[in-house]
Amino acid sequence: MHLVRYQLAGSDPQVGVLSGGKVAAIEGNTTMAELLRLSLDDLRAAVGKVADEVDVQTVRLLPPLDGRSEVWCAGVTYERSRGARMEESTEQSVYDRVYSAERPELFPKSVAWRLVTDGEPIGIRVDSGHDVPEPELAIVANSTGEIVGFTVCNDVSSRSIEGVNPLYIPQAKVFAGGCALAVGIRPVWEIEDPADLTIDLSITRNGAEVFAGTTSTAKLVRPLTELIDVLFVPNEFPDGVVLATGTGIVPELDFALQAGDVVAISIEDVGTLTNTVAIGKEAFAVLATGTARPELKDAE
Repeated sequence: MHLVRYQLAGSDPQVGVLSGGKVAAIEGNTTMAELLRLSLDDLRAAVGKVADEVDVQTVRLLPPLDGRSEVWCAGVTYERSRGARMEESTEQSVYDRVYSAERPELFPKSVAWRLVTDGEPIGIRVDSGHDVPEPELAIVANSTGEIVGFTVCNDVSSRSIEGVNPLYIPQAKVFAGGCALAVGIRPVWEIEDPADLTIDLSITRNGAEVFAGTTSTAKLVRPLTELIDVLFVPNEFPDGVVLATGTGIVPELDFALQAGDVVAISIEDVGTLTNTVAIGKEAFAVLATGTARPELKDAE
């Protein structure tokens, strides 16, 4: 089962349960923000009350967040990430120190309206030149900080900009098309052990695989609950929050994304996320208008 946001042609977005190729609206709730204001127990009860099912092929699946929800990221939480950041940076010691520091690296990545999802393009900056995907397990927490589910995040990043100076991290991390989430949120009660999930990444170019990598959330240096607890110390998230937990797969320095590359991420028991790379902000201009997404327009 996955919790999803979806839209029928000509209708407003709504929330539902996706299971077995069918989507059913959750009765009494129309937004993910409403669901993420519920306690874990109340959320579990809410998703048990659904309307009639429709075939998933008849709906447009949307990014799973709305309202005032946000996406944050954790950095340097895997040994591989620490090594890669030290390779690319002119300030290597900051990454070495934060890996073992009491305080984790956390930073805001995206508000809900900027998100892209499965099947849509992801972006890289026109002024970067060295960009990589970062496949990450993402925690979904409700407004009180309870972990209620998990999803897949691609924290697309500019290695060249961050490598010049760590103070450029916001520019290396926040840009049009730079944050993708899978369409579905897998409820926490359906994940036996989120601390031991396999993550796979594949990048294909002109139909041929040019990079592949595998890791496990068992290699995370910090517990998932620690990351969420630190995030909630100074912040309120009235409509819930997604926290991507860092990447353990980083290509070698001689690899960079190109326009047209297809990036596919799979996380065991959680979901999949596939996107094609686009350069520049133009492909994402429709997100700022608040109007129908391009694929939905085509369906109409």
